Amino acid sequence: MKTAEKLAAGWLLTLGFMFVMISATAALEKFATPKVYIPVKDGYDFTAPNATYEDDNAAVGGLIFGIPTLTLGTWLALGLYRQSRQEKKALNQQVSDRLQLIFYEMLQENHGRVTVLGFAMQAQLPAAHARQYLDEKAKDFNANFKVNEEGAVSYHFDV
Repeated sequence: MKTAEKLAAGWLLTLGFMFVMISATAALEKFATPKVYIPVKDGYDFTAPNATYEDDNAAVGGLIFGIPTLTLGTWLALGLYRQSRQEKKALNQQVSDRLQLIFYEMLQENHGRVTVLGFAMQAQLPAAHARQYLDEKAKDFNANFKVNEEGAVSYHFDV
């Protein structure tokens, strides 16, 4: 369904833009076309018939079809953008809730002691993300750090 909406929005924007450009081109041609005067002996000067009628129709028709099409395409595209943002926000919230649940479970099981490797394995995160998450939680909860002989860092939270 989303693919069809994306295609519809793209086609409507393209079609609306084309109609508006046709209208703008017709208006420019109408004003750029020089008027030709045909002198008549012993009479009045008449202007030669030109294509202003067709230019007027093209300009008005382009606006009549272009503006609603462009508006509808823009409305669809903005709706898809907002929907995508809401879905990303919901997904990020789910990930955050899952990590928080795993973090609290590990704190209870290990009596407040958490290692980067243990958290990364439990949460199935890369080590850099696990370390960043634990650093943020350590700042929030004033945790202590302990480094063992191998250089591994363990976080100690007061439970």
